[in-house]
Amino acid sequence: MFTIKNGWLVEAEQQVSPHFTPREATQDISLLVVHNISLPPGKFGGGYITDLFMGRLDKNAEPFFEEIYQLQVSAHCLIRRDGHVIQYVSFNDKAWHAGVSNFEGRERCNDFSIGIELEGTDSLAYTDSQYQKLVSLVQKLQESYPLIGHNNIVGHCDIAPGRKTDPGESFDWQRFNSMLNNCKQPSTNHI
Repeated sequence: MFTIKNGWLVEAEQQVSPHFTPREATQDISLLVVHNISLPPGKFGGGYITDLFMGRLDKNAEPFFEEIYQLQVSAHCLIRRDGHVIQYVSFNDKAWHAGVSNFEGRERCNDFSIGIELEGTDSLAYTDSQYQKLVSLVQKLQESYPLIGHNNIVGHCDIAPGRKTDPGESFDWQRFNSMLNNCKQPSTNHI
């Protein structure tokens, strides 16, 4: 379903964020981090997430934005509620999504990870379209970056415990893993 060319998803909408750092070694990409985001919190649709990742969020548009408009953050991709995918940073570069983080003793997870945001909250179920697109995207990323194994797909809460809670209890890891595993099984149909 997805094609990656020079670190970019050909099929995704592309919005090139200024919030990234060149990645020194793409062969080191070994972690995928699932996040959630909604702006303002609990509201979906609109362009506020893109505005934040592009560094152009209007602090006067919503009261909450006064607290966050100066943040320099990004993710590699956002999957909206309807399954629409927007890519902000090349997979060959480091998006600024993880912050202070640690995975299996390695700090600075931005250095070796890919960050995927799901439009949502910790407490509201994600959509079928989001799970389908996430599974398709993860399949392609694992094909392109084989060090991202099954155990190297985590939530932001797993690499920044006590500081972050996303993707929250509403993310159905069992469903996601089942869908991912079902897509990876070789076909048993013989002609």
